[in-house]
Amino acid sequence: MKKTISILIPCFNEQENVIPISEALTNLFREKLPEYQYEIVFIDNDSQDKTRTLLREICGRDKRIKAIFNAKNFGQFNSPYYGMMQTSGDCTILLCCDFQDPIDLIPEMVREWEKGYKLVVMQKKQSKESKMLYFLRSCYYKLIKKMSQVNQIEQFTGFGLYDKSFIQIMRELKDSTPFLRGIVAELGYKIKFIPYTQEKRRAGKTHNNFASLYDAAMLSFTTYTKGGLRLATFLGFGSSVVCIVLAIVFLVLKLVFWNRFNAGMAPLLIGMFFIGSVMLFFLGIMGEYILSINQRILGRPLVIEEERLNFDHQNTIK
Repeated sequence: MKKTISILIPCFNEQENVIPISEALTNLFREKLPEYQYEIVFIDNDSQDKTRTLLREICGRDKRIKAIFNAKNFGQFNSPYYGMMQTSGDCTILLCCDFQDPIDLIPEMVREWEKGYKLVVMQKKQSKESKMLYFLRSCYYKLIKKMSQVNQIEQFTGFGLYDKSFIQIMRELKDSTPFLRGIVAELGYKIKFIPYTQEKRRAGKTHNNFASLYDAAMLSFTTYTKGGLRLATFLGFGSSVVCIVLAIVFLVLKLVFWNRFNAGMAPLLIGMFFIGSVMLFFLGIMGEYILSINQRILGRPLVIEEERLNFDHQNTIK
């Protein structure tokens, strides 16, 4: 019996790309992977353009192409994670809809999977995106890797192959705010790394902005590091020691040079603003941790579906 490979493609306002990516994948399986069955699953995060209309047309022509329509936009992490849990193949490949993840590497990923690797991680070594953005991401990965208790994977966007046994682990986690990249590093099997060059978007505009990148950074930071809270403790202790030393120095100077020493209000104001800014900064970090805890305690569903196309009842996994 042929093995089945599932392709999971998250999309949001990708009307220029959904048809080309589906055609490219269909041709790839026909020409390079004819020995496998396949399903292509799109999960749409409440697109506001013609993406859903085009997906209906694609699914109407080919029953091997499936679609899940979310009731609203549930974010860049929940939607792909939920979509992966809805696949039914012997392995699942997660890739972007905009062709930044080169589909020509899929046969190589499958070969490594057939060798026994249950996780095949595609790791960016170069990128044709903004050099500044790539540099900032590299700095972030190195920082989070040093601060995290888990050996985080650098330049890993989620593009990769996941065996069905790992997909089952994902289903059992019941995490309402999942961070897939961290979960792979923390709970994954032995990983096969394949380097690749990230391409530019084929069409359309990137949906990443400061808010989405900040969400990604904070989710990773609050889930896998204690660094923020530890830094607050150490810096607070260090600041208190410095303040005590300065107070003693000022007291000694005043006693020795009673009539000549006049520090004025400047040291007091500078000290107040410094301590206040440090407190506000770390209150913000604590707030991020509390927000992360609150989201997990609420236990909200990852997404709420509005509609499914080409799924039968056996494919429904909540």
